[in-house]
Amino acid sequence: MIIVETPRLILREFCLNDSDAMTRVFGDAEVMKYGDGVKTQQWVEAWIARWIGELYPAWGFGMWATVEKSGGTVVGYCGLSRFPGRCATHETEIGFRLERAYWGRGLATEAALAIRDCGFHTLRLPKLIAVIDPGNVPSICVAEKIGLHYEREVMLEGYDHQDHVYALGSPAGG
Repeated sequence: MIIVETPRLILREFCLNDSDAMTRVFGDAEVMKYGDGVKTQQWVEAWIARWIGELYPAWGFGMWATVEKSGGTVVGYCGLSRFPGRCATHETEIGFRLERAYWGRGLATEAALAIRDCGFHTLRLPKLIAVIDPGNVPSICVAEKIGLHYEREVMLEGYDHQDHVYALGSPAGG
């Protein structure tokens, strides 16, 4: 199911055959530098299956495959989540991660803008946040370009340092 289209991208629900493309994302140490480490193909398959079988039906949204229109290639993900311990009950987290070959083209910003607008205008969410490692300057730039501002620090379970929370309330008030 297509969620939203931008001039260069289609954001759609994941399907099981997206696992090779997403393994290129999650299997790259540079892409995962600010995440919780490189992941295996088996982990990626389980991650995609969980979105399809559990989280899309439960939440009505999720992380979505980010597909480059020109070649039909899955280049990463962008979407929304609401995991306990990362978000307060009135917050929804926007997240994005692209295959390294697609960095520096403005695709993360393009996808995140579309998801921000979907979150506020279609899903009527009251507040979006992004939890970002303070050293991840490119992701901070994307968050700021889509209107999020530094709000607070947070110490996530299992981390050895604080992350920064960037936030934006709905222009319509939710």
